[in-house]
Amino acid sequence: MASQPTNLWVLLGLGLAGIIFISRKLKKTIKLDFGAFIHKLQLLPPPQPAPPKAPHPLTSLTFAISDLFNIEGHVSTFGHPEWEKTHEPASSTSPVVSALVDGGATCVGTTVVDELAYGISGENKHFGTPTNPAVPARVPGGSSSGGAVAVAANLVDFSLGIDTVGGVRVPAGFCGVLGFRPSYGAVSHNGIIPVSTSLDTVGWFAKDPNILRRVGHILIQAKFVIQRNPRQIIIADDCFQHLNVPLDRSSQLVIKATEKLFGRQVLKHINLEDYLSSKVPSLKGSSGQKTNGELKASSLKSLANIMQFLRRHEFKLSHDEWMNIVKPDLHAAVSSQLHEKLEVSDVEIENSKSVRSEMRAAINSLLKDEGILVIPTVADPPPKLGRKEIVSEDYQSRAFSLLSIASISGCCQVTVPLGFYDKYPVSVSLIARHGGDRFLLDTLQTMYTTLQEQADLAANTKSSKNVVSKEESAEIAKEKGNQAYKDKQWQKAIGYYTEAIKLNGNNATYYSNRAQAYLELGSYVPAEVDCTKAIDLDKKNVKAYFRRGTAREMLGYYKEAIDDYKYALVLEPTNKRASSAAERLRKLFQ
Repeated sequence: MASQPTNLWVLLGLGLAGIIFISRKLKKTIKLDFGAFIHKLQLLPPPQPAPPKAPHPLTSLTFAISDLFNIEGHVSTFGHPEWEKTHEPASSTSPVVSALVDGGATCVGTTVVDELAYGISGENKHFGTPTNPAVPARVPGGSSSGGAVAVAANLVDFSLGIDTVGGVRVPAGFCGVLGFRPSYGAVSHNGIIPVSTSLDTVGWFAKDPNILRRVGHILIQAKFVIQRNPRQIIIADDCFQHLNVPLDRSSQLVIKATEKLFGRQVLKHINLEDYLSSKVPSLKGSSGQKTNGELKASSLKSLANIMQFLRRHEFKLSHDEWMNIVKPDLHAAVSSQLHEKLEVSDVEIENSKSVRSEMRAAINSLLKDEGILVIPTVADPPPKLGRKEIVSEDYQSRAFSLLSIASISGCCQVTVPLGFYDKYPVSVSLIARHGGDRFLLDTLQTMYTTLQEQADLAANTKSSKNVVSKEESAEIAKEKGNQAYKDKQWQKAIGYYTEAIKLNGNNATYYSNRAQAYLELGSYVPAEVDCTKAIDLDKKNVKAYFRRGTAREMLGYYKEAIDDYKYALVLEPTNKRASSAAERLRKLFQ
C-alpha cells in the first residue's frame, strides 16, 4: 500500500493529555487519558468498498501506536525528547500501521514507551509514566506502557507496541489485558526504530480476543488453515513453583478449562528447566554457566543472560554513535546498562546464535504443530511507582527467565489475564511453536471465555471460604505432597510442597521436603537452593544439610558436600547416611 497522504492525518497535540483530575486516594494527578498518549492524531481508513463486496475487516475500530513507529511527516520520540530533537520527520508510514488503516481501523495517536524502549517498568521521567488503570499506585509495565494503558482504560480498541524482551507481554500482564508477541519475523519490522534487531517483534494489545485475532489476520502473512483444537497443553510446573500467586489462581485455572473444553487426555506436565538443559547444549557454554566456586546457573537464568546480552550488544550497534554524540539524560538503570563497557567476543556471538537455533528447535519439537506451552507471564506483581524493585537484579532475573523463552526461541506468545489476586492483576501465557501464530490466536479465542469463567469461580470461592487459616492450608498441602512422594509422583509432590510454601514461606520443612523430591528427579540445582533456604530458616535442620550435601555431591562440589555431611553429623552424630557419605567422599580425595 502507498503510505497515507499527510492530509489524512491531523496532529492534535496533547489533546486530553492536558485535562486532568485529582485522585485523593493516590495523592497524584491523573490525566483523563491516563498519560498514555504522546500525540493525538488521526489516520483515517479508505472509503468502504461498494456492495456486494465485504466491508473492511477492522471497520469502526480505533487503535494507537507506540511512539517508535514511522508516521509520514511525524518525528517519533522513541521515549526521549532528545531523539525527537535530533531526527527528521519520517518520509513514509510504517507498513504495519498502513495495513491496519487499510483494513478499516483509525489510528488516533502515539503512546508512551520507556526511554529508548529499553525498560520493562513503563516509567518515563520525560513524558510522564502512564497510570495503570488496574492498579494506579503500581507501574504499568514496559516498554510499551502507553499502548497497554490505552487499551486497559478503553481509550482504543487495540494498540501496537514493540516486544523485545517483554515490551508487550509485561504491560499486558500488569494492566490486565491481552498482549500478543508474534513469531520472530512474522510481522514486518520496516518503519520502526530498532532496539535489538534479532529480538524485536511488533506486538499488539486488546481486551477482546476476537479483536486480537482479527488484527493478527491482517498483520501475519501466513496461509489460511482450518481452525483446529490443541492436541496437547503442556504445563511447565517448575515455572509456576516460584510464582507469587497460588496455583489454584494460575495454572490450575488453565488445567480446569482444558479438561472442560478438550478433555484430560490433552494435558501434560513438564519440568521445563530440565528439558531445556538436555535439549539446548550450547547453554552450557554461556557465561552464566561458569562455575568458579559458584553453583551453575539454571538453564532459564542462562537464557535470560543471553537475551540481555543480545539486547545490549545490538542496541549499541544501532545507536551507539547517537548516544555518544547526544549524550541523552537517561534513567540511572538504563544508563548503567548502556554506558557500561561491553566486551563482545566472536565466540559469545556464535554461542548466542547456537542457543537461539537450539531453543527454537527444542520448543518446536516439544509443541509440534498443535501444542501449547503454559507458563506464568511474570513471576511477581507490578511494583509500586518510583521504587527500585523492578530494576533489582533479583526481580529482573525472575522476570527475564520467563520472558526469554519466547524472545530467544522466536516462538509466539500471548498474555492472558485471569482476574485479580490480592488486588493485583494475574495472568498466564500461552506459547505456540514458531510460525504457529494463527493456531495460537485461534486457541485463545476458543479458551478465553472458559478461562474467565474459571477465574471468576476461583475468586468467588476464595472470598466465601475463610474457615481454614493459611498455616492449616499449608499443612494440608504438605501432607498431600508427602503422600505423592510416597507414591513416587515426584513432580506432583513438588507442586503440593510449592503450594505449602506459598501459603507459609517460613517453614523449613516445606523447602527441605521439596528438595528431596527435586533430588529424585535429578534436579540438583533447585534442590540445593531449597536446602539453603531451609537452613536459613532452621539452622538445626539435619535433613536439609544432608540433602544439600547430596545435591552438591551430584553437582561436583565435593568439598562443600563434605562440609554439609559433617555438619549433619554434628547435629545428629548417629546419622549413618551422613556418616557413610562423608567417609565415601573422604576416601575419594585421599
